[in-house]
Amino acid sequence: NTLAPNGFQLAGFLDGRTGSMGQSAYQIQSGYSSNIFSGDPVQISGGYVIAATGGTTAVLGVFIGCEYYNASVNKVVWSPYWPASTTVPSGTLITAYVIIDPQATFKVQSSGSAAVTQAQVNSNIDFAGNSPSSPSTTQLLTGQSVAYANQANISTSTTYAFRILSLVTAPPGANGTDTTTAYNYIVVAFNNQSFRLTAGS
Repeated sequence: NTLAPNGFQLAGFLDGRTGSMGQSAYQIQSGYSSNIFSGDPVQISGGYVIAATGGTTAVLGVFIGCEYYNASVNKVVWSPYWPASTTVPSGTLITAYVIIDPQATFKVQSSGSAAVTQAQVNSNIDFAGNSPSSPSTTQLLTGQSVAYANQANISTSTTYAFRILSLVTAPPGANGTDTTTAYNYIVVAFNNQSFRLTAGS
């Protein structure tokens, strides 16, 4: 396996349905100072979408792009990522599209000193690597996340954002399908997520 994470990619839904991305529209505050890339876990703070941090805070969902009024081209533009510190004219909104469906599942690459194993299926796992402050030129061109599932943090902890559902083994020989070495791909579902909690914010 070669480390080449590309964030959390929608893989399906726990109830088997198709034809929907399970997304909803939220807002980003004008001037928000962190990049948010497509495939990054996000959370909500003060009513606005922000980049999520691993650990104990519930995630809202997975970011898949945004649209906002760009004064330099005098129109609303779509972007696969939120460019840090961008400001918009007063009276206009920044709409963030986020996969929030509690039954959504995601394919994601793991990173750590060893593979995620079959014995760890149904454990919870943390994430890292999202919303870097110094993204590469390629990432700015594609808008694609480099977030990954953090193999160093797997446990029964209720605070980790994701639950391990399965290991990715197909197509055989593809990057990330070797389940015996580090950087293997896994399928996860939400664990510590806003819509799985009874308390609001």
